[in-house]
Amino acid sequence: MDIIDKLSEIFKEFPGIGERQAKRFVYFLMSRNGSYVENLSSLILNLKKEVTQCKECFRFFIINKEKDQTCNICMNVNIDTSTLMVVEKDSDLESVKKSRVYNGKYFILGGLVPIIEKNTKKRIRIEELKERIKKEGENLREIILAFSLNPQGDHTDSYVREQLNEIVEKLNPSTKLRAGIKISSLGKGLSTGTELEYSDNDTLKNALKNRQ
Repeated sequence: MDIIDKLSEIFKEFPGIGERQAKRFVYFLMSRNGSYVENLSSLILNLKKEVTQCKECFRFFIINKEKDQTCNICMNVNIDTSTLMVVEKDSDLESVKKSRVYNGKYFILGGLVPIIEKNTKKRIRIEELKERIKKEGENLREIILAFSLNPQGDHTDSYVREQLNEIVEKLNPSTKLRAGIKISSLGKGLSTGTELEYSDNDTLKNALKNRQ
């Protein structure tokens, strides 16, 4: 395998990139001058140095001067702390954030659960999510499962809901003086097969409004 094939194999690991597109990326880089490639290499090398992961929601963010381990969303005192939205990946979080239709907390699950999978807990941050919910405790009123509307997203929704039910039941009060924690999913507004990442603002607004 020569260097072109090796680099193509790396590009093929990118989401949504096939063999033909991967080769096009390689030939594009070969057509650029040396300074372009050097700048790209430098940015890639510095990516891990200048970006860290939030200890609360697992979102990637630029390291600040104080080198905090918590991102600006989780540190924001003006957000709605009674709601927690669980999404698959960072790009989903960014899509919801840009839509300005949600003002609560987030948790990035780190992936979706394949329909046939034995080692599910190694695929997603389900244990970390459980700990986050236990930590939030009485402040939490609703957990919103916001996954893409496709078979894998539906399967993940069912799996996460099943895993959280026991914890939620323990946290819910036995008295009617306070409402318990509700687990909801995005409702009508998203078409079947839609990726959350590519949904427009109106679609996300309707999906959140009609969650159930």
